[in-house]
Amino acid sequence: MTPANDGPGLLGRYDAAAEASAAVVIGRYSTSFGAAARLLDPASRRRIRSIYALVRVADEIVDGTARAAGLSDAELLAVLDDLETETETAMQRGYSANLVVHAFAKTAREAGIDERLTRPFFASMRRDLDPAPIRLDEVGPYIHGSAEVVGLMCLGVFLLDEHDAPADAARRERLETGAVHLGAAFQKINFLRDLAVDWHELGRNYFPWLDPDAFSEADKAGILDDIDHDLELAGRSIPELPRRARAAVAAAHGLFSRLAKRCRATPAARLIDTRIRVPDGEKLVIAVRSAITAGGTSR
Repeated sequence: MTPANDGPGLLGRYDAAAEASAAVVIGRYSTSFGAAARLLDPASRRRIRSIYALVRVADEIVDGTARAAGLSDAELLAVLDDLETETETAMQRGYSANLVVHAFAKTAREAGIDERLTRPFFASMRRDLDPAPIRLDEVGPYIHGSAEVVGLMCLGVFLLDEHDAPADAARRERLETGAVHLGAAFQKINFLRDLAVDWHELGRNYFPWLDPDAFSEADKAGILDDIDHDLELAGRSIPELPRRARAAVAAAHGLFSRLAKRCRATPAARLIDTRIRVPDGEKLVIAVRSAITAGGTSR
């Protein structure tokens, strides 16, 4: 039997196992995220992976594995509600029997992430289980919950341990503005890339002001103009990020800027039938350029 005084060692091993499980989840589902995350210092990388692993698990409940397992809409909602309850409980206790939730809760407690960010996230995930078409007035809150709060969670991680930086409320506000716009840009690009799947397979339209079956060049240009505006605002704050996070965020910004350009160069009629991607070679170039020019740690 393990000695009773081995508590810290036991928890440390469990923390490491939880963070490793989060890394596996991200490694299986997101190559683009993995490329940018490798530019982070090890501690930040572990924490960011833990955030995105929970996001991925929630997304799988809504759109992937849980439905493929044959769960009904009511059962999907119950599973999502249980995940939210378990997440909030773990954030308070510092422990969960669910390894991905435990990893997230550990990061949340360290980075000051609380229910003001997790509740909008789960509300947006819950909205995806509502078969009613999304209304124009719901788009903003949906993007906030599904993407902007994730950007703010990541910012909380990046600003940890800034012992040598003076307290600067104005800088924090600028960084939060950048994080919100970067998250919004990422989500809107994914909406555009997934337009065909969302509409034809899931019956969702995150651009309720347009008809996906009559998607036009003007529709595409309007969406991309909005995305470019978000990316421009997000880019302004990157130089103010801590050095250890700057290259990774610049790489993510560069990747999605490149995706936006590829979408703009793709005819609207083809965009509705094709998911635009950036080839791995271009991703590598963007990552290397970001590591060199953004002043981050080279890896």
